[in-house]
Amino acid sequence: MKREIVLLPGDGIGQEIMESAKSVLNTVAANFGHQFIFHEHAIGGTAIDQYQTPLPETTIKACKGSDAVLLGAVGGEKWDSLPGDQRPEKGLLGIRKALDLFANLRPIKGFAPLLHASPLKQEIIEGSDILIIRELTGGLYFGEPKSRVENGNAAVDTLYYSRQEMERIIDKSFQTAQKRRKKLTSVDKANVLESSRLWREIVEEKSKSYPDVEVNHLLVDAAAMKLITQPNQFDVIVTENLFGDILSDEASVLTGSLGMLPSASIRTDGVGLYEPVHGSAPDIAGLGIANPLGMILSTALMLRQSFDMQEEADEIEKAVQETLDQGYHTPDLSIKDGIKVGTKEMTDTVIGNLSSNSVSNCICNSYA
Repeated sequence: MKREIVLLPGDGIGQEIMESAKSVLNTVAANFGHQFIFHEHAIGGTAIDQYQTPLPETTIKACKGSDAVLLGAVGGEKWDSLPGDQRPEKGLLGIRKALDLFANLRPIKGFAPLLHASPLKQEIIEGSDILIIRELTGGLYFGEPKSRVENGNAAVDTLYYSRQEMERIIDKSFQTAQKRRKKLTSVDKANVLESSRLWREIVEEKSKSYPDVEVNHLLVDAAAMKLITQPNQFDVIVTENLFGDILSDEASVLTGSLGMLPSASIRTDGVGLYEPVHGSAPDIAGLGIANPLGMILSTALMLRQSFDMQEEADEIEKAVQETLDQGYHTPDLSIKDGIKVGTKEMTDTVIGNLSSNSVSNCICNSYA
């Protein structure tokens, strides 16, 4: 299978971890007979330095013509003095809008060797495997009017959602739940907000088309509490933009390491932008110690969501798990009696496990 992938390394450690992603994908291509063609373009601060804009038109054009986009990270102190509409982060917001990426997927899964670093007791977080699906292009962040009123002494923000915006994210969440454990939790504030009441009505309507999926409704305050007290009860969570922003950030710390978490922003046809949750970490850029695992797991998410390469994604995730089980970790992680390594060594270990697994599978299949 041939796929065109745009690489947006961005700023800080983005270039280093993007090299890790390319190496892993090249290994997958060799092991499974695929062809991944990479096209690298600028975004964020590096684009500002080169093109005086955080999102050049050439980058937008390339992304629109690709099968998927991988992003490293954007931002850094170097550009903090720029006006808000000219800062690196505008590049990320702009490419999401240009590609109509309406669904944000945030997997939250704990790795046993790292759970000791979680703020929760290990017995509470152990075994958790959550996917939060957040509506990304509507709601309070984008509603109009949005302004200061009464001579600046009051402010107005508008929460607006159309039925079509709600339906497409809710359909996506049901379809995703069907591929997992068939359990969907819809989060809203239907006891207060009219938009939430419409949201809940649509979830109930859509549930009739997905009878194999168990549906539960939770108010957002209860959902925030249960993420901390009973994270194992969740499989897929779907919610609107503001609630999803808050809940996904809350959930991101549960597993004990922000550096391990991938994310995806996708549209209806499956084309998506994939990136690790962590930032650009300019203080360690170029030192060779950045954790590449969040970026590597983002490639697995890309293979799974945009390319329907389920086996290939499984193999990457298994290789990452084995690497941690073997005790390898970068300085941001902590594993008892572990082996501290840099970015390249960590990547090479993952690739070694990935290649080893492929050889084992070939041997097993030859005797099947």
